[in-house]
Amino acid sequence: MTPSPTPAPEPARAADLVITGCAVLTHDEEERVGFQEDAAVVVRGGLVDAVVSAAEAAGLPAVERIDARGQIAMPGLVNCHTHAPMVALRGLAEDLPTEEWFNDVVWPVESNLTPTDVELGARLACAEMIRGGVTCFADHYFAMDAVAAVVADCGIRAHLGQAYFSSQGARGREESLQFALRHRGGADGRVTTALAPHAPYTVTDDDLAATAALALEHGLPVHLHAAENRDQTDASLARHGVTPVEVLERTGILDADVLIAHGTGILDRDLPVLARARGRTAVATAPRGYLKFAWPTTTPVRALREIGVPVGLATDGAASNNSLDVWESMALTSLLQKSTTGDPRWLTSRQALHHATLQSARAVGLGDSLGTLAPGRKADLVLVDLTGPHTQPVHDLAATLVHSARSSDVRTTVVDGRILMRDRELLTLDVPSVVEELGRRMPALLDRSHGRRIQDYDT
Repeated sequence: MTPSPTPAPEPARAADLVITGCAVLTHDEEERVGFQEDAAVVVRGGLVDAVVSAAEAAGLPAVERIDARGQIAMPGLVNCHTHAPMVALRGLAEDLPTEEWFNDVVWPVESNLTPTDVELGARLACAEMIRGGVTCFADHYFAMDAVAAVVADCGIRAHLGQAYFSSQGARGREESLQFALRHRGGADGRVTTALAPHAPYTVTDDDLAATAALALEHGLPVHLHAAENRDQTDASLARHGVTPVEVLERTGILDADVLIAHGTGILDRDLPVLARARGRTAVATAPRGYLKFAWPTTTPVRALREIGVPVGLATDGAASNNSLDVWESMALTSLLQKSTTGDPRWLTSRQALHHATLQSARAVGLGDSLGTLAPGRKADLVLVDLTGPHTQPVHDLAATLVHSARSSDVRTTVVDGRILMRDRELLTLDVPSVVEELGRRMPALLDRSHGRRIQDYDT
């Protein structure tokens, strides 16, 4: 009997994208940051398929290839707390204390907001973030259907919440819930959602408790401001005998997964409260705004790390921070922690990169799918060019990335395996047309002659 011929091996399935010749930022089994030199990232189906040597990837068929020699491939940055549409207010309220900033400028102007203003601001913000290496952002604002539409259109990833105050009555809380349910899993899975009460000083204990119950019932996280600064904490203690963090505990918010924005007013007495929280608790730090408002404290990153609370990097809105540059937040976080702890060994560059990658992913509830370039993770990554004079020579890659590189060194941004910016060219957003239309809308948006404001800042 004649033996059957051995079937020819099937040709290797082409990768969607191969990025080759770069150094790749990696995390080992103990989550320590390192670098794999002369490597390649293979992407299939929107996921990282493999990180291999450049030699191994040389003959691999691919739909698209990027020669990334002289560049670093790293997980895309996550902006863990911002108000993206507020780029329209960039530079409007300068050199003011927090109370005047809110009451005299920002909240009167925000009473004029239309969905179109929000959409245009979100488009401009997404363009800025994509150019700065941000592949995911956590947004907390109004008219969020418009932001969700922009996210779906431009290809970025987002964690979105419709903000509300108790002054809106039950309607505000209900709209926040309906937004979260309506858009959860949207944009081909790139949108996750949260309930978004504004803060304990603008949302009553009853509303916070109702929000906590809704979060647990529907499996939704909560994203809110709390203990933003020491003045808020002191005012809460004087009026109610408890800190803002203790308010979150007694209302049940800490039984749900919660992302706390800022936390520069977190006290030592709050740490055991956060440590025993039943839900996943994280804090987002946005240091540039704290410096600008002359707040005397910053987010206690070291103390939070010691109790296992992830601290993600953020910018807050561009009305207070003037930019959506998470790269700057990474450097400032490292420097401020050294200054406030009096310890030059904390926060190291590698620790800062850990906060910028894995901890930021965990802060927005995506720690199982983002934050590291490993097989099976989402292919959300950026390529950083280190050939410029300000990044040479490279003695320590981590230090170069944190303290020498800039957001403008990001050459390419990829989300879900899709290239959103290549060689500094945005592929999914038309910035000039957005800027032109936003300019036409400015007179109506900035009018404060009506004497209204959406809320009062009185902690």
